[in-house]
Amino acid sequence: MGDNTFVAGQGPWLERLGNLRNVVRQEMVTRQLATHLPSGRLRVLDVGAGQGTQALRLARLGHSITAVEPDERMRAAFAEAATGLTPAEARRVNLVATDLDGLAGVAGPTAYDVVMCHGVLMYLPDSRSAVDALARHAAPAGIVSIVARNGDAMAWRPARRHAWAAALAMLDEVQLAGEEGRDPRYHNEIGVDARADTLASLTRDCEAAGLEIFAWYGIRVASDDVPVDEPAPERAELDVLLEVEQRLGMTDPYRALGTLLHVIARRTP
Repeated sequence: MGDNTFVAGQGPWLERLGNLRNVVRQEMVTRQLATHLPSGRLRVLDVGAGQGTQALRLARLGHSITAVEPDERMRAAFAEAATGLTPAEARRVNLVATDLDGLAGVAGPTAYDVVMCHGVLMYLPDSRSAVDALARHAAPAGIVSIVARNGDAMAWRPARRHAWAAALAMLDEVQLAGEEGRDPRYHNEIGVDARADTLASLTRDCEAAGLEIFAWYGIRVASDDVPVDEPAPERAELDVLLEVEQRLGMTDPYRALGTLLHVIARRTP
């Protein structure tokens, strides 16, 4: 992960954690994943844990977390957020300074009931090797949760904003990427170059790694056209918005328009 492009955009990312789009993103990941978590106390590996939103939520539910995060500034944000844990919850969290390449040294032979990798693949050169690394640390019948940029819906945000030239540019890029046999690329709103996956490409990657996708969702289907600094609305309105997003994200044809793609796979025997 030495060529992870996220590093240059970490400042804007951290500044916008409380905005509408990030609140929707994090809440949808939590709700969508919760539907498929195995019962009991779980061993969870969170790769590219960032500021720790999902890892810390699971720690509060009683699960044991190994959080892997290569960036010092993101680990500091994680540690600050973790100060809100009780002592018992904090003892269940192990924050490790490494990346995908260093997973073997962190996890060793340990197999995890849940392996998460949310918002990481778009900053890597390709997804195949990353998915393979994640799969190696999932227990038999364990689940792997991946959130990636949805390459099938890249033109939807600018089109909803009536940014017609930008929408055409995205459509052209997706078409060209298909012709050239590569993943579509884009310049994102934290100011860095990134890459998109599709449901079809992630399905191929998962199958090659011994994983079977059994559920998938769209994230930010209806609320992605707002400015990046748009604040979250008051609680009553936010609750309705989140309910709409949850239902759109699990329903055809709407879920295919999510800016982010959330796939949940199971390690095959």
